[in-house]
Amino acid sequence: MQHAVGSPLPPPHQPGHGPADGWSPAAHQPGPHQGPAPVPPPPPAPGSAPVSQPPPTPGFTAPPPPGPASHHTVPQHTSAPPTPDTTGHVPLPPGGPVAVPTTPPATAAPDPTNTTLAVLLIGPAGAGKTSVAKYWADHRRVPTAHISLDDVREWVRSGFADPQSGWNDHSEAQYRLARRTCGFAARNFLANGISCILDDAVFPDRPVVGLGGWKRHVGPGLLPVVLLPGLDIVLERNAHRTGNRRLTDEEVARIHGRMAGWYGSGLPIIDNSQMDVPQTARVLDDVLARSIASPPNW
Repeated sequence: MQHAVGSPLPPPHQPGHGPADGWSPAAHQPGPHQGPAPVPPPPPAPGSAPVSQPPPTPGFTAPPPPGPASHHTVPQHTSAPPTPDTTGHVPLPPGGPVAVPTTPPATAAPDPTNTTLAVLLIGPAGAGKTSVAKYWADHRRVPTAHISLDDVREWVRSGFADPQSGWNDHSEAQYRLARRTCGFAARNFLANGISCILDDAVFPDRPVVGLGGWKRHVGPGLLPVVLLPGLDIVLERNAHRTGNRRLTDEEVARIHGRMAGWYGSGLPIIDNSQMDVPQTARVLDDVLARSIASPPNW
């Protein structure tokens, strides 16, 4: 855990070790002695023989003789409040999934550009999910993070399950691991008041793996929106891709056909075939405003 520069770490709490518990540097008085100064013995009475004193034992301080001079006040130490557990400068509340966003009663529609949200952008390869998510996150009036499932999957370098090699147990395991990692990151951002938009190619015929998995990892307040342009558009956009992000035309057509199952699901769908990225982001804000006012049943 990192601490702010110039803020020293507090001493570890060890019960039974005296002043370390609630110790405050300001409570100590400077001086060479830690206890009261020794009181000298009274002078002998006239005519009496001097009383011999035993030599002092090294390392031992004799207690003062009884009498009024032996009464002294022990300095009391003030207690300092415990240092809270922090991450950076923002205290982390107890972890928990993001709740369904609520808005106070008002005549005006809710403003999604000024609200902390968790958005899941769904669509086939070539739908423009990543471009729209980045633009949308860049132009919000509140702190917003973009979390791309493909980017997290590609953190694996050696042994990466390339989607061009087909879907198998290996790629399935890496997909599940990446989704859990994205969900964990989203919840940490949201706990610190930072909105999130995630993008993933979630299939409607695999609800347990897709939407169900995201709902478990992020929470019921996650707002899913589907980007689904025409097949000719996604084929054209896929042709401009490079590396392992580019799929064959047959694979793109198959994925697009499966995505058509979102029609009739109750989720909001944006056909951005004739829209550029800024236009699609503006439509996304309108869709999210309606979703906040009346969350979809998914």
